Amino acid sequence: MSQCEQHSTIEGRLESIDALRGFDMFWIIGGGAIFASLDKIFNHPVTAFISAQLEHAQWEGFTFEDIIMPLFLFIVGAAMPFSSGKRLAKGDTKKQIYIHAVKRSLILFFLGMIAQGNLLKYDLSKLHIYCNTLQTIAVGYLISTILLLECRVVTQSIAVVFFLLLFWALMALVPAPGYRAGDLTPEGNLAIYIDKSILGRFQDGSPYAWILETPVFAATVMLGVFAGQWLRSSRSAYEKFAGLVAGGLVTLALGQLWSYWFPNIKHLWTSSFVLFSGGLCYSLLAFFYFVIDVLGLRKWAFGFKVIGVNAIAVYMATEVFDFRKIGNVFVGGLVSRLGNWDDLVQQTAAFAIVWLILFYMYRKKTFIKV
Repeated sequence: MSQCEQHSTIEGRLESIDALRGFDMFWIIGGGAIFASLDKIFNHPVTAFISAQLEHAQWEGFTFEDIIMPLFLFIVGAAMPFSSGKRLAKGDTKKQIYIHAVKRSLILFFLGMIAQGNLLKYDLSKLHIYCNTLQTIAVGYLISTILLLECRVVTQSIAVVFFLLLFWALMALVPAPGYRAGDLTPEGNLAIYIDKSILGRFQDGSPYAWILETPVFAATVMLGVFAGQWLRSSRSAYEKFAGLVAGGLVTLALGQLWSYWFPNIKHLWTSSFVLFSGGLCYSLLAFFYFVIDVLGLRKWAFGFKVIGVNAIAVYMATEVFDFRKIGNVFVGGLVSRLGNWDDLVQQTAAFAIVWLILFYMYRKKTFIKV
């Protein structure tokens, strides 16, 4: 184990996890909009490709944008062995950890209703109950806490396999009323039928399904838990890196193979999507871990770390407030004169405001945690 890695592990966290979390959040809080605006300026096949990658696949398939949500869940899982290990080392009981997990899950679920469920509109006709990334984290985190505290790695792995196979079996063998079994169209799949039946008018009207996917959301979090347990082990830094790379390649291959029978559909969080996206998550973590925690090259990732240590706070802030309005205080007078550069300048100004606030919080050691 390198000195750099040993130091960060003793403190209960790895800098690479914070940086990777920040990398993920970068695209959510403005980075994606900045890069997407380049095509308006250059109108080039390269920028057109970048812009297309920053849109979700319409149904089947995978784009860069589709990795952002599973990476968020995966990183939550990767941090869990460090946080729970630290709490147990301090003398916390399992009961205390469970109480914390339940409280955290409830808060995250509530914040999800604020972020995209229209809770603050105070209008029941517009309220959506289960419709946001934070809510998938809430349920995945709670299930994963139980598995992490009560089960060995082998049993945890069996549980993940069970979740993936169970979801596949339900989707493949149980028909939604009026449709055939195995129908994976936006209108005819079992998962969306269950959401509409249970949530009724509180379903958000999108083709995204949530309730039946709860176990596979947990499977994504658990893939991160496996990575965190591997990184927290006593193996050498290079063994850890190699293990992450191998895990990424195997999981990616399994996801791609399964997609021929159970297509890769983010809207349904299919089992093949869990594995395919998980493989990419392992690969990204391997890169960040090797460069930051093993080689000790940290300066390049500082901007991401500033974002990553306050991820939930900045996610909620950018969901609730439009920082472009604040940015336009400084650049609004220029926008009408910039032609095709207007979106880039507006989006960059908004992102700069957000990042500078986060940098101030970082310097003041203000870390908002749920």
